[in-house]
Amino acid sequence: MLRLTWVQPEDLIGHELRQAAQDGREPSAVAARWRAAGGPEAPLTAGASPRPASPYLRLLATDLLDELADLPSALADDEPTDLARITSLCPDWPVATGGRAARPARLEAAWLGRAVGCLLGKPVEKLPLTAIRDLARATGNWPLTGYFTARGVPGELLARHPWNRRSAATSLAENIDGMPEDDDLNYPLLNLLVLQRHGRAFTTTDVARVWLDELPAGRTFTAERVAYRNLLSGLEPPLTARRHNPFREWIGALIRADVHGWTNPGDPAAAAGQAHRDATLTHTANGVYAAMFTAAVIATAATGDHDVHACLRTGLTVVPPRSRLARAVRRAVRLARDHTDFDTVVDLLHDTYAATHHWVHAVPNTALIAAALTHADGDFTGSVRRAVSGGWDTDSNGATAGSVAALLAGSPRALPERWTAPLKNRLATSVGDFHGAGFDTLARLTHLEATRP
Repeated sequence: MLRLTWVQPEDLIGHELRQAAQDGREPSAVAARWRAAGGPEAPLTAGASPRPASPYLRLLATDLLDELADLPSALADDEPTDLARITSLCPDWPVATGGRAARPARLEAAWLGRAVGCLLGKPVEKLPLTAIRDLARATGNWPLTGYFTARGVPGELLARHPWNRRSAATSLAENIDGMPEDDDLNYPLLNLLVLQRHGRAFTTTDVARVWLDELPAGRTFTAERVAYRNLLSGLEPPLTARRHNPFREWIGALIRADVHGWTNPGDPAAAAGQAHRDATLTHTANGVYAAMFTAAVIATAATGDHDVHACLRTGLTVVPPRSRLARAVRRAVRLARDHTDFDTVVDLLHDTYAATHHWVHAVPNTALIAAALTHADGDFTGSVRRAVSGGWDTDSNGATAGSVAALLAGSPRALPERWTAPLKNRLATSVGDFHGAGFDTLARLTHLEATRP
């Protein structure tokens, strides 16, 4: 039986109850009604519960999702989604510092860095932190110095903690043959198409049109799948991000932000503005801030004139300072400065967020990325291995950390060959005509958009 993931009301309601508590609403009465009716908790890792709900539970879940949407938020004043209100809360909103378009070589490094970090994290996506550590240690690969491998891992350990099912065949050291398809690379490609077709003045509706033309629905997950369904139901942005979407503060908008930074070197405000128009198709509040923060960090790094710490500080200037995301990033950076052992930093972050936030939520994942970049002082290998070894959304975190650190490195030659050689300058994707494209080609296409008037 086909169980469509990430859209069934009975699977959304548990996530929405948790999200409501996080964004300042009081969901306890709704939660009591759901549980009294026998409603299940949200699936821990999958997008659908093992068995379909009864027609009664499905109708009840739909009604309760509507009730939760009507609850007022105590955090609304500190965490708006409207760009004008966001900027009004940011006293240090950045101004353009000029800067030339990043050289194609620097952009090629960024594309490669994103792919390397993603590929490193793919086999252990969804695994608990202890499993990631045990699997790496079993092969003498801790701290991570290369891609994960199954060679030498005890069978009993693999039985308890199997690799990510979708990724094991293409993402372990022994079977990597080019960069396999992943949503963390598909979305930058889609945003490259958005810029090619609509320029940097694109609208959120333009993003939606490109998605409907180029993005297979089966390649979407969480907030993106809900927004896609909402588009097909006739809803328009920004309602597409709000209607029955408990994933609106998860990591999906963040992983789409790189191209906005790559094409606006020295102008973090413009990068954040592009990221906002993109993100509001699918996300609200902290989900949007994560994308804006990332775009601003990358726009600053793309000039080659700043260290990673200045880039992160600039990223925070486009995030409302009293928001949950800003507080999480500031704390993560402090932890990374205060502790020489990064495992300690990771454990403290997990102590804070693991029990209350889904492993794909933007707040803890953005904090982990910032901590990894800070602790590694922007070094490429140090950044990607810390981001992945910290767990949660391993491939997405590795991809973003890799993009930033590779920009700072400045060229493909500055990235260790043990990371880049297995990619064979070849990317698999279902987006547009990019299947099989080389990272050098993608860099040239990105440079064209960065230099377009």
